[in-house]
Amino acid sequence: MTYKSSKSRNIMKMMKLLSLAALLMLGLASQAAIPTRSVVLPSGENQVNEDVTRIFNDNIQAFLSLTPREYHRLTGKKLTLAETVKLKAAQKMVKTQLNHSDGEDTFPKGGYIVLVILGWGFIPLGILSDWKGNDWWVNLLLTALCWLPGVIHGLVKMKDYYK
Repeated sequence: MTYKSSKSRNIMKMMKLLSLAALLMLGLASQAAIPTRSVVLPSGENQVNEDVTRIFNDNIQAFLSLTPREYHRLTGKKLTLAETVKLKAAQKMVKTQLNHSDGEDTFPKGGYIVLVILGWGFIPLGILSDWKGNDWWVNLLLTALCWLPGVIHGLVKMKDYYK
């Protein structure tokens, strides 16, 4: 009788330990899988002015849709021709940074590897390809059929998104 109860206690301890390990791995994977985008505004002599920098820091979308007329309405000041050109160049630079598609700044490589190994490789593949193309759903199918082909596919496709 004591043998059975100690055996069941050991099984319960193992289940708790495995559950804790799974939760820890999931937590680490979710922390590593947070996409990051770093967008910077030109500074120095290419800086438009302080008001535009403040608008940029408050809301990037508002900055991207800012026109000289809207700037005048918001601040009561007119932009000079040089400031208007700098504003348009800065907006174009920020749009380029946001649309940067090589995946280098959009999804951490470590998070990609962890998710692929855990069998969730279709998520970073989908994010990096903007859910276009076949890579993410092929990975999902391969992972669903058997874990190993999905992992191999995810690691092979990694070279397409990271240098």
